[in-house]
Order: sequence, then C-alpha cells, then structure tokens
Amino acid sequence: MYIIPAIDLIDGKAVRLTQGDYSQKKEYNARPLEVAQQFEDAGLTRLHLVDLDGAKAKRVINWKVLELIATKTKLHIDFGGGVQSEEDLKVVFESGARQVTGGSIAVKNPDLFEHWLKTYGPEAIILGADAKNEKIAVSGWEEGTDVWVYDFVEKWLEKGIRYTISTDVAKDGLLQGPSFDLYKNLQERSADLHIIASGGVSNLADIEQLAEMNLFGVIVGKAIYEGRVTLKELEKMNRGGGPQ
Repeated sequence: MYIIPAIDLIDGKAVRLTQGDYSQKKEYNARPLEVAQQFEDAGLTRLHLVDLDGAKAKRVINWKVLELIATKTKLHIDFGGGVQSEEDLKVVFESGARQVTGGSIAVKNPDLFEHWLKTYGPEAIILGADAKNEKIAVSGWEEGTDVWVYDFVEKWLEKGIRYTISTDVAKDGLLQGPSFDLYKNLQERSADLHIIASGGVSNLADIEQLAEMNLFGVIVGKAIYEGRVTLKELEKMNRGGGPQ
C-alpha cells in the first residue's frame, strides 16, 4: 500500500482543517516545499496536494506552490481543489501534477469530467468520492448531495475510472480512525478499483489495518503533523514507486 502524505494549502501555507471546516484551521508550516522535501527525504514517493482556497473559489489558486514542489522534488503529486475547467486542468498538469482529482466536477459537470478521463486517460484522472453519511459531498465539503457514494463510484467505473480517493467527511481531521466500512463496501462493489483511503488516520495501527485490506493507498495528514506517526514508521510501510 502506498503511504501518501497530504499537504493542504490556504494562502500558500500548509494547514489542516477539521471535517472540512475552514473556521477550524490550523497552520503547520508557511513553507510547504520544506514539508514536501521532508516527505521525500523520508523515502515517501507520493504527495496529495490540496488547494483549499481553490476548492472554495471553484478555480485553481495555489498552482505556484504545486509548480515549486514539482520542480524541487521528484514526488508523484496528485492535485485536487478548484479544478473546475479545462483551463484549470491544463494549469495543474503544466505545473507538474501527475494526477488530478476531480470530485465536484464529476457531480456538477459529468460530461466535462468524462471528457478529461477520455483525453488524459485513467492513470491521470482520480475520482474524488468524498462522502458524509454515505452521500457525496462537494465544493470543499460545503455542499451535500443526495447521491449515494457507491452508485456514484460504480457509474464512473463503467466510464473507465481506475482510481478514487474517498474521504469520510465525518472522520476527517478528528484522529479517531478511518471509515473501514466505507472502504470495505467500495471494495465489494468495485473489485478493480484502486481505492485510496483518506480521513481519520490516527496511528500506525489504523494504517496497518488498511494495508491488510489491500487498498491501493492511504492519505495521511494530521497524524503526521501532530506526531501520532513518524516519517520513519511510514517509510517502513510504504511500498514505494508509483505509476510513471
């Protein structure tokens, strides 16, 4: 299983939110590049970079931070937040992202998201399937929907999606453990899907339990920043590499 550290960006700084609530923001580092380099130095190979300003503004804002990290590290970066148009997508790929995560766009403009999937291929496009009470949440989790997460993922599987990042919004940032049932249910419905778990990881035992489920990857954020897991521990568990 890939261990994928996360950097969330507001005003170009590395922060974490609790349950996607912008009023519950904690800043960890004003220089995200330093954080990314620490991850790389620890032997981790991938990075989940989220533009929280972009998610709120519905357009990519922190692309210069992406460009800096992509230029100064060899990390395989997946980028999400605010990618709502063809122009946004081009900016993100040109700035060095290897994969782009689309959640809101897949709900609100499925034709455009499907066009991206066909144009750039299933290795480049990740489906964001963030859920609250098993219903899809969009726009930085500020909007709920009536779309059942499992139906949503199955629909996009039929259209060729191979990767999904799924966050249980109710778990995110609370350090109370991931939503194991969510990922088990996704696996049962979607055997061929590369599932990346996100949200709630609180310690090494959580990561080990997810690894036993044979998930593709796990995103770890606050647990790193709050010292619940060390980079040395994560390096030992990471399988390394990544699609080229």
